[in-house]
Parts: sequence; C-alpha cells; structure tokens
Amino acid sequence: MSIDWAALGQVFGVTLFVTVGIVGLFTLGIVGTSRKPQQEGAPVTADGPAGSGGAARAGAYACFALCAAAVAYGIYLIVAA
Repeated sequence: MSIDWAALGQVFGVTLFVTVGIVGLFTLGIVGTSRKPQQEGAPVTADGPAGSGGAARAGAYACFALCAAAVAYGIYLIVAA
C-alpha cells in the first residue's frame, strides 16, 4: 500500500482554505446582523453614520447566502458521486 502524499497535501490545503473561508464569512454575517441602526439625527460616531446598519445587514445576509451556497454545493458533491 502506498500513500500519495502530494494528493493528501492538496486535500488538506483545500480543506483548510475552504473551512477558514466559510467560518470567516459566517463570522462577518454575525457581526453584520449584530449592528443596530442608529436613531435619526444621532451624531456620527466611530461606527459610522446613522443608517449604516442597513448596509451591514444586507452584507450579512449576503455572507449567509454564500455560506448556504457552499454547504449546498458540498452536499451536491457528496450525493452526485
């Protein structure tokens, strides 16, 4: 029995990259949904101008959609094989 170390290294590298990427996207989604929109007329703070929570929430939903797409693609690869 012989082990193809190059192929094993490639699988490890791709797995590590995709795992860190999906966890990073999910983390950005959580951070984006945790931002609360400021009241109208509130002063601009270090977090950004009033109303910037909506853009963060839209970006968070996009991150969650990308995570769901990655999971769906993974399930497709498992079932199709």
